[in-house]
Amino acid sequence: MLLVVSRFELLSDEQWALIEDLLSARTGRPGRPFSDARVMVEGIIYRYRCGLAWRDVPGVFGPWQTIWTWHRRLAREGTWDVVLQRLQAFADAAGLIDWSVSVDSTIARAHQHATNITRHTGGWIELHETRNRAA
Repeated sequence: MLLVVSRFELLSDEQWALIEDLLSARTGRPGRPFSDARVMVEGIIYRYRCGLAWRDVPGVFGPWQTIWTWHRRLAREGTWDVVLQRLQAFADAAGLIDWSVSVDSTIARAHQHATNITRHTGGWIELHETRNRAA
């Protein structure tokens, strides 16, 4: 038996076992079925972990269009919310989550010209208009 291990394997078998039943195998649409749901999910995880554009997801996960379609469909159905809840509940029960919260009240003020809002600040044109009105 040949076992191929990818350097991109992102989910442990235990994590995959927790969410596998939430990810439907078929969409009911005609077309060629995908080979492995785990590869699709790991492609999505890899994309977010690395901050890549969809087109830059490595080919080992399959076509980027398929991965994007999977992500969009699961997000629209609310599946990602259920996956997050299940993984959080498991991690919390195992004591892996520290629920302490840190709040930072730092304020970073931007210069008035750092916005893209057009403002009338009394420039040359308005000074001309004022002079014409006074005469």
